[in-house]
Amino acid sequence: MARFPLPSLPSRLIDIEVADTGRRGAPTAVLVNSDGAEVGGLRHPGKTGEVREVSDGGVRWLVGVGAGAAKDWRAAGAALVRAVGADADKPVKAVQVELGPDVNGEQVGELAMGAWLGGYRYKVSAEGERGSLRTLRLLTPHERAVPAYDEMLRRVRELAEAATLARDLANTPSNIKNPEWLADTALRVTEGLAGVRATAYDEKWLAEQGFGGVLAVGGGSASPPRLIELTYRPRGATKHLLLVGKGITFDTGGLSIKPAAGMHLMRTDMAGGGAVIAALRAIAALRLDVRVTALVPAAENHVSGSSYRPGDVVRHYGGITTEVGNTDAEGRMVLADALVYGIRRFRPDAVVDVATLTGAMKVALGTRIGGLFASEDELAKRVLAAGERAGEAWWRMPLLAEHVEAVHGELADVRQAPGGPGGITAALFLREFVDDVPWAHMDIAGPARAESAYADVVPGATGFAARTLVELAASYA
Repeated sequence: MARFPLPSLPSRLIDIEVADTGRRGAPTAVLVNSDGAEVGGLRHPGKTGEVREVSDGGVRWLVGVGAGAAKDWRAAGAALVRAVGADADKPVKAVQVELGPDVNGEQVGELAMGAWLGGYRYKVSAEGERGSLRTLRLLTPHERAVPAYDEMLRRVRELAEAATLARDLANTPSNIKNPEWLADTALRVTEGLAGVRATAYDEKWLAEQGFGGVLAVGGGSASPPRLIELTYRPRGATKHLLLVGKGITFDTGGLSIKPAAGMHLMRTDMAGGGAVIAALRAIAALRLDVRVTALVPAAENHVSGSSYRPGDVVRHYGGITTEVGNTDAEGRMVLADALVYGIRRFRPDAVVDVATLTGAMKVALGTRIGGLFASEDELAKRVLAAGERAGEAWWRMPLLAEHVEAVHGELADVRQAPGGPGGITAALFLREFVDDVPWAHMDIAGPARAESAYADVVPGATGFAARTLVELAASYA
């Protein structure tokens, strides 16, 4: 176990409250739209996310919200929290924000989301957790709006906590986060939630059941694999959604070893699994009227005498065999087992898998957009709409028929790494394991981590996909 203090998990969010009266002497922020404004002799153009400090009575910051779109409000909330915490020598515990008479509930929610996520910080330090800002007080001139805004914030907070938990899980260093730790943590953070049942299966159970892909990938590590199974079953729910998340707690690439330069980032290679765990927790906390099962096949892809090899043939749960071409294409190996198991055991109405799967998708779409593959248009539209509501961008990619034959194997039923357009062939490989169930594959290799801050994102793990999954589940409720 760790001999140094780890940040709390889930991370603590600042308190955001709504009121119709301010507190005398409390530092105040004023929101400025694209028309601009002048306060205390300082002109602010209203540019989204631009914060300027002034000295005019109680007003200390001017914050630009631009044209007032949802993304503008999120960026403004994030920028304000960062500006408040920028001066460590002058810590500010509480700030109040004047909303103005024309602000609506959705804008309040987006401002709060930005503040919650933009102020996120993960650091393992001898000093423990730090951070000055504790409370953000949103001031509305409409007394009757306060209860409605409070209700809005309760839901938004659950979404923010989902993204925060997903970030925490992915940011945790891999000398702490092995498959057993991830499984134990998933069970702990879902404990006590109504309608939730959590189970973690060990390597003996995986061997008895024939999870050949998970066992092959995890076979080179001293930390054995796990299958995390979380079920949320509210009484009377008629729809059932299966979520499957890649849970590779560290990825060396195995015998097809990765370059050293980027390997330290592979602590986040379970970001898909983290998003799935966090989403189920939020779905249950919100008491959505939809049955959800979440599976996270967790393994560490390491190098040793017991590592799986290029050229091996692996038999997955359900019997399909795979010819291994590259041990660094390990995510699809563990997902294949979990997809077949989840579909055949639980008979869901739809299945969605989430994974930091291919560098090819990062090349194709960059680092701010997730790749979406889907077997049916209706499910694709649901995911895209959910992402729009969540503030996460997705781009639908094609399942090109021209590359289907490349996935079919000669030595085995399918080939794991057939070449060609990597993101597409990986998705086609996974499609071999989903039968005829409506299926979507979300490749988050690009947006799962960030090198610098932008909008409500901070450096490190981003928690991408967690909010989209919650909104997707809500669309079935």
